[in-house]
Amino acid sequence: MIPQELLSALRSFESGTLAAEVLAEQLLRFASPTTPSGVTLDLDRSRRCGWPEVIYGQGKTAEAIGDAMERVLGRHREALATRVATEHLPEIQRRFRYVRHEPTSGVVRVGRDMTPADPLEAATSARCDCLVVSAGTTDGPVAREAVETLGWMGVACQWHQDIGVAGPYRLLGRLQELREAKVLVAVAGMEAALASVLGGLVACPVIAVPTSVGYGANLGGIAALLGMLSSCAANVAVVNIDAGFKGGYLAGMICRGAPAEDEGSSR
Repeated sequence: MIPQELLSALRSFESGTLAAEVLAEQLLRFASPTTPSGVTLDLDRSRRCGWPEVIYGQGKTAEAIGDAMERVLGRHREALATRVATEHLPEIQRRFRYVRHEPTSGVVRVGRDMTPADPLEAATSARCDCLVVSAGTTDGPVAREAVETLGWMGVACQWHQDIGVAGPYRLLGRLQELREAKVLVAVAGMEAALASVLGGLVACPVIAVPTSVGYGANLGGIAALLGMLSSCAANVAVVNIDAGFKGGYLAGMICRGAPAEDEGSSR
């Protein structure tokens, strides 16, 4: 979807009535427009990287988040924002007709034509390519951020909750499903041994997401991060502390790769 303004500039350049320098400036403005609230978006990201820019909501006003989502929806079927404060939700709901809000993670997804679907409800088949596995219920918000990211990418997933290593029998009961997956996202705090245990049981990549859940020596997730980084399992890769979005994003890329150019420009 190419804006009419840009097409007009290209035609003017083609006819010789627009200088190359002016066209270059317009192209740069089109690729990285600044919203009225001062947010500069990278609207060329889907062409380079396969997926559109995601809005990081923490510290932004409701107006800034709404303006950014509006620009993204101008070129894609859905916009995703993470870490959105609950008090910003009424303003976002006022501006957009199709809004999905996941309250525990603070993820907001806005659709252009319809309300974005729950990725867990979309997983109707017995087998899913991606499974999100969280150690404890307190790791749920980070795991849910990964789930919602996968939904934005069009990847149906299953979420296995509260199956940490304190009760390993809970994990063994789901072993067959885990071994059928194409990729696992392991979300854990405390000492974060879950990722290593999973890595030793399955033949697929395990994307480890350390959380800040834990007592004092957990050091706000640093112990979990170092434990995952030090894993002996060769199929474990690690993202940042509480980075459910990144864990889900990488899993989605493994499952889907980059979408076709026409799909990526319209989703």
